[in-house]
Amino acid sequence: MNGFCERIIQFFYQAATGPGRTRKLLAPFAAGFFVGLILLAITASLVMDRFFGFARFVSRSYGAALSLPFLLGGALLWVWSVWRFLKTKGTPIPVNPPPVLVTDGLYAYSRNPMLAGVFLMLAGIGILFGSVTLTCIATPVFVFVSILEFKYIEEPELERRFGKAYREYKEKTPMIIPRFPRK
Repeated sequence: MNGFCERIIQFFYQAATGPGRTRKLLAPFAAGFFVGLILLAITASLVMDRFFGFARFVSRSYGAALSLPFLLGGALLWVWSVWRFLKTKGTPIPVNPPPVLVTDGLYAYSRNPMLAGVFLMLAGIGILFGSVTLTCIATPVFVFVSILEFKYIEEPELERRFGKAYREYKEKTPMIIPRFPRK
């Protein structure tokens, strides 16, 4: 497994530090892969709900109301993160990242607010559809796998690319759940 992870880390590192043309060619494929995983999780969950005969755990009207904070909060986190990366002349896609380490704004409180936004939106979609499988199984599994990928693939690549600056940032900033300073 370690050799496999190292090959993936090396791929991302070479893509991130390679020619801009290569990064721009790989970016749509990487984005499509991530979006495809999310759509697969949603679709498979809804199919499993029907297959196992799971009823909606919340009515449509309550589901719409309960999902709204998750969907809006997640979308705001995601959109802000994407905007911040684009502003630094990069994308949130690991094969075409910003050329500098982003540590300001929301990134001062969480190393990955964008991923937190995706988690919130996925939970919100599960609540909106009243899907037991999406809300209670697929979303937690997606969160777990994403955190593992971030910890064992993305973070080692970031350490390789930014060295001491990333290690110091990592020591003082939580991975997902923000820690706000006390006043």
